[in-house]
Amino acid sequence: MSASNSKRGSYFLITPMALVFAIFLVIPLLTIVVVSFWDYDEYRILPDFILENYSYLLGTSVTWKIYLNTFKYAALTWAFTLGIGFTVAYFLAFHVRSLTWQIVLFMVCTIPFWTSNIIRMISWIPFLGRNGLLNQALMGAGVIHEPLEFLLFSDFAVVLADVHLYTLFMVVPIFNSMMRIDRSLIEAARDNGASAWATLRHVILPLSKPGIAIGSIFVITVVMGDFITVRLMSGGQSASVGLQISNEIGLLQYPAAAASAVVLLITVLLIVTALLRLVDIRKEL
Repeated sequence: MSASNSKRGSYFLITPMALVFAIFLVIPLLTIVVVSFWDYDEYRILPDFILENYSYLLGTSVTWKIYLNTFKYAALTWAFTLGIGFTVAYFLAFHVRSLTWQIVLFMVCTIPFWTSNIIRMISWIPFLGRNGLLNQALMGAGVIHEPLEFLLFSDFAVVLADVHLYTLFMVVPIFNSMMRIDRSLIEAARDNGASAWATLRHVILPLSKPGIAIGSIFVITVVMGDFITVRLMSGGQSASVGLQISNEIGLLQYPAAAASAVVLLITVLLIVTALLRLVDIRKEL
């Protein structure tokens, strides 16, 4: 009797979260999948079951070029955020001895998040523009003789903004992994004559892999679906999957946008699955 009551109590506890999960995730996703098979014209959305949205999406070279461009943004952003995030996390975890200073410096890393993403992106425009602060400083110092055009409204600007926006998503999980490393393992490596580089490579890096995987999932999934950064920082000269979906919604092509969203979701899930197969993140949970 007590076991039965305990089982009912468990179901009672998980029911609210299950309802929230179903209402705000499962049902919207199923709705997108259903709409992706509908037909449409200039004025109407027509409930139907057709495959033209997917056949057109996957059969045009434009889609593949957009996905390659999106993968390029995701890969470059991931590489730079990983390098910066690992370095910052390593410094905080192993070179800052005081817990107080760790907290203070970690809070400093969060300062950019005190304002919105759009404001942080817009703040790069007067700095990187043709007549911006950076170009003026370089020309004033005699380093260059004419403004650098690639600094703004380019792929460089998109990646720079993404790195600025999402590096903290890499710092936090890596720092969490490093703080869980038993310091006696590092001392044992040093006692056995391992150099700082060897200790980093053979002790710290392997034990930080769960944090690296979690940070990679955060960064890659966000960049793959991002559209506002590409729109603002490329000046409309570049494209991404998220921007394609945004444009389709703006043109009221909801079934086409839904099909694009489903393909993007499957692509991101495949990437996440591959990362989870490579690294066991359960150590962090």
